[in-house]
Amino acid sequence: MQGLNGIVGPIVRISFVIMLVGGLLYPLAVTGIAQAIMPDRADGSLIYNEKNEVIGSELIGQSFTSPEYFHGRVSSIEYDGAGSGSNNYAPSNQEMIDRTKDSVEAWKEANPSTPINEVPIDLVTNSGSGLDPHISPEAAYAQVGRISELTGIDQQALRDLIEKHTEGKELGLFGEERVNVLKLNLDLKELL
Repeated sequence: MQGLNGIVGPIVRISFVIMLVGGLLYPLAVTGIAQAIMPDRADGSLIYNEKNEVIGSELIGQSFTSPEYFHGRVSSIEYDGAGSGSNNYAPSNQEMIDRTKDSVEAWKEANPSTPINEVPIDLVTNSGSGLDPHISPEAAYAQVGRISELTGIDQQALRDLIEKHTEGKELGLFGEERVNVLKLNLDLKELL
């Protein structure tokens, strides 16, 4: 019995130290460093309007349904950041096939001037998180005809806007070129 009592005290003290370091000191240190080095990113890369109100984040997509704006990727979770994720369906899954067919039909109805074989796949399928704020530059260019027709904005002006918002690969090596739909639509709103 004496041996067990001699072990419990050090175990409790070590557990307390580990909880203090891992549960309090480390998170405080990492948060403090992030706030000092990159405060905008540490706060969620928020985007503000002219009234200094938060209108979104660079990191989370939003649903744009008005036909005069650029549309982002399909989201099976309606861009709800509280529950990111998507069903991990195989390409042969009937629910995924039906959802993709519905997306293609919606595309054809909203963009009759763009042939379906020219529609980038990211406009009719969703990302793994369901929150992707980006589309490919090709997906943005595919929407130029519809937006130009509805707004009267010259197609070249829209292409220039897309080019302005095209982000390159990370460190020039990783990922793909992409366009943040929220930022693009904010600049488009100014043209309107």
